[in-house]
Order: sequence, then C-alpha cells, then structure tokens
Amino acid sequence: MGRLSGKRAIITGAASGIGRASLLLFAREGARVLAVDREVAALDAALALAADAGDEASVADVVGRCVTEWGGVDAVFANAGVSGGRIPLLEQTVEQWQEILRVNLIGPWLMIKHAAPAMIGQGGGSIVCTASVAALRANAGGSPYSASKAGVVSLIQTAANALLGTGVRVNAICPGLIETGMTRPIFDLARARGTESRIGQLNPLQRHGRPDEIAAAALFLASDESSYVNGQAFAVDGGLSSTHPFAGHRR
Repeated sequence: MGRLSGKRAIITGAASGIGRASLLLFAREGARVLAVDREVAALDAALALAADAGDEASVADVVGRCVTEWGGVDAVFANAGVSGGRIPLLEQTVEQWQEILRVNLIGPWLMIKHAAPAMIGQGGGSIVCTASVAALRANAGGSPYSASKAGVVSLIQTAANALLGTGVRVNAICPGLIETGMTRPIFDLARARGTESRIGQLNPLQRHGRPDEIAAAALFLASDESSYVNGQAFAVDGGLSSTHPFAGHRR
C-alpha cells in the first residue's frame, strides 16, 4: 500500500477495462486521481471529467484542472483508445484512419505536450501511454489500430529524448489480449462458439490477460520504483511477442 502516496495522477479512458482497473489501483495505492472519459457518469472517482482524449482543448483543460485542484501533476496514464474494428485493409476509409490516429496517437501526444510542462516545473514526473502488442507484430489488430499503436511506441521514445534532463519519464505498456469493453466481441463470439478455452492459446501462458494485470504495470511505471525506466515499451502479453508463430506441444 502507498506506492503512489501523495501523487497527483490523471488517467484517461478510466470508465472501464484497463482504465478503470488502474483508477481503482492508483487510488488504493494513495494517489489522488483525476479520472477522464467520454462518459463521466461511469466514473467512480473523487474528481472526474468528461473529455475527448484526442481534442487539444479538452486535454489542456484536464491538465489545468489537475494543477488547479491539487497544485501539480505527478503521473499520467494516457490510456484512452479506440479499436476501429477489423475492416479489411482495402475497404478502410481515410476518415476511419483519421479518427483512430486522432484518439490513439495524437491523444497521447497531446497529454505529453500539456502535462510535461507542469511536471518540468515541479522537477519531474511519469507519463505512461497505452500501446499494444499490435504495435510490435502483425495480426494482433486492424491496420489503422496497429499503425496508431506503433506510433505510440515511437512517440514515447522520441518524447523521452526530447525531455532529456527534465526529470520527466515517458514509457508505454503493450498489452496482449485483455478482456475489456473494446475486446468483448472477441470473447462473446468465442463463448457463443464454445471455444472460450482457446482464447490466448498462442502465448506461452496460454491464456488471456486481465485489466488488473495491465494496471499493475501502469502502477509500477507511474511510481518512483521505476525511476530509472525511460523511453521503454513494456509488453505485458503472456509472452506472445517473444516468438514467431509456431505449433507448440501441449502438456
């Protein structure tokens, strides 16, 4: 307990899935959390804001609110994202690409742009962004989603270096298959087919992940325990990204 004691944190996409699990964990570990989502009614937090993570005015307002309420911001988990579905590559539209990139890639950049100055003024802080294993290998998501998450990995690397000497750290988490609102159709379809036991079978742990397992990684990166971790993309995927596809034997 108390791993974020006294910290002032912002979590986007906090109403469900990974964001909600992180909100509950951060609060339990002593942080004051500003919870952000499009649907503020679903947020269970002392301080919550309805905001569009891909809109600059909204992001600036979120950071400004945290600074006004609590005097600064120590940790940010830029987690909000959209999947875009699995529309075939040649049937996708420019508008679909633009919306996915706006939320998934421009959104984290906007949070870095507006949170970093506040952190610099207080001597440092931690910014964590949600990427994906789809950023690392093909066939873990649709093309625009995968491209947007690959952009997040590049973003945290370039941002970490752009902020050299400031004490602001920027890292990313690359979740594997986690059961969330975004991935629920995959799970619902498997359950309807009676193949739920096969979900996650391609990774060495041979199971899917839980939102709280990603929240635990976000907690580490947001805390002082990761004080020497910067510009890194952590895969939390049961080992999926550690290998190329293969037919392994079952015990």
